Amino acid sequence: MKKRIDKINYYLDIAETVASRATCLRKKYGTVIVNHDEIISTGYCGAPRGRRNCCDLGYCTKKKLLPDQRHGGYDACRSVHSEQNAIISASREEMMGATLYLVGYRTDNHNYEKGAAPCLMCRKLIINAGIETVIVRKNKTEYIVYHVEDWIKNDEFLNGQLAY
Repeated sequence: MKKRIDKINYYLDIAETVASRATCLRKKYGTVIVNHDEIISTGYCGAPRGRRNCCDLGYCTKKKLLPDQRHGGYDACRSVHSEQNAIISASREEMMGATLYLVGYRTDNHNYEKGAAPCLMCRKLIINAGIETVIVRKNKTEYIVYHVEDWIKNDEFLNGQLAY
């Protein structure tokens, strides 16, 4: 008898499928927000509605404007993050106590993004949305669990440890 996939990897697999719609030329991210074992919302990274995506332009605007910057520089990126797109597609009432599942992988080799985690802006949105837990895929079966309460208690803006 074949072993059934666990629920966390089930939702992470869905987030990975959502990521396949992402329009970034460098990285694909997908998000699924789940509450009471029901999918509330999904999101992938891409330009705001009506604007051209990097995949349509044929170049990465962030790389063009900031060629040497690896982390940060989000203002130069055309994309709305997958977490942000999922959050704006659901009501706060639905997200209270929810879990956000996040998968990111590189387009050049399809490897999962090492050290993937929501950026500081997305963390602030996750906190305000009322989401309790964030689960990020490390590889096909392993993942990291973040408790949003820890982000509130360990305020990186107060302790001077801004981590991107």
